[in-house]
Amino acid sequence: MRPSDLTSLKQKGQPIAVLTAWDSLSAALAEAAGADVLLVGDSLAMVALGHATTLPVTLDQMLHHTQAVARGLTSMPADQPLLVCDLPFLSYQCGEDRAVAAAGRLLKESSAAGVKLEGAEPEVIAVIDRLVRMGIPVMGHLGLTPQAVHRLGYRRQATDAISQERLIDQARSLERNGCFSLVLEHVPAKLASRVQQALTIPVIGIGAGDGCDGQVRVTADLLGLTPKQPPFSQALVDGRQLFIEALKGWVSQTRNHTPPTTGSPRSTPDC
Repeated sequence: MRPSDLTSLKQKGQPIAVLTAWDSLSAALAEAAGADVLLVGDSLAMVALGHATTLPVTLDQMLHHTQAVARGLTSMPADQPLLVCDLPFLSYQCGEDRAVAAAGRLLKESSAAGVKLEGAEPEVIAVIDRLVRMGIPVMGHLGLTPQAVHRLGYRRQATDAISQERLIDQARSLERNGCFSLVLEHVPAKLASRVQQALTIPVIGIGAGDGCDGQVRVTADLLGLTPKQPPFSQALVDGRQLFIEALKGWVSQTRNHTPPTTGSPRSTPDC
């Protein structure tokens, strides 16, 4: 999968499925599930590293996790999902040169084929223009932008007419400056549909209704592994409790020297 293939999927009316991954195990699961795109999101700061926000994760850490995700993919390269990595906080807000160096390093030292960054302020637009001209595919991100949590919080965005028109203008600007797709997070469904119709590039929604060209979800949220679910991402299974109970069973069996009572036995080599 290449960045340009997503536009072809939009033109065919084929919904695009995007899942996050943060290590080789989550990547293998998402690939086996048939995801079109794997996003190494800076949400791994919260999912894998225990931070309260996405802000603390570093470029080195994003690269480290992107490399691990790539090692989890088993299909032939041409058949693998498109691998996109978030540019972390302060890797692109401090000027075009730093942004090119950061994005270039991610693509040079991993198998990522694109980067994602948040916002559409004039400074960000200038960065996107420079990245695209340097041959680095860029995915945009509007609406709830987690790197702006201290300014915006985690509440729904663009709920009034003025902010909605501004977001549509920003989305058009991202497309004009070369973004190959756009993530639209936690905005009204009617607004997301308007953006989807206004752009030729795919609009990938999360908490933005069903009128987008595709959906992206944090895999740990879907599997019920996170302590608190986002309001727009319902868990498909209660994975956290399921795994806790399974591990409790193993701990109890180990302490009581009792054989397993559920599941299939697995052969263990002699130590």
